[in-house]
Amino acid sequence: MSIYKTKMVNGVQVALTSEEIAELEARDVEWNNGAKDRAMVNLRMKRDDLLKETDYYALSDVTMSSAMTTYRQALRDLPSTISDDDTAEDVDNVTFPTKPE
Repeated sequence: MSIYKTKMVNGVQVALTSEEIAELEARDVEWNNGAKDRAMVNLRMKRDDLLKETDYYALSDVTMSSAMTTYRQALRDLPSTISDDDTAEDVDNVTFPTKPE
């Protein structure tokens, strides 16, 4: 059963046609099918922000600890830990590595 039933036309509530309902439902399916891709974009953005926070450790006049090197590598590897079978919810709930002190 569709959640789409009516629309407003010139201030009057009008029933949607079956074609309009089908089009809206198809858009919902298309949006839902892209959920994992959107979640991956969000994951990469958060990962990139975390990497930027530690970029200064990679400067030539700073000695990076092995813990920080491991942390930064784990951040870079994070997207590759997502499998084809994972859902958007799985991606949203991924555990980020803990930043060393």
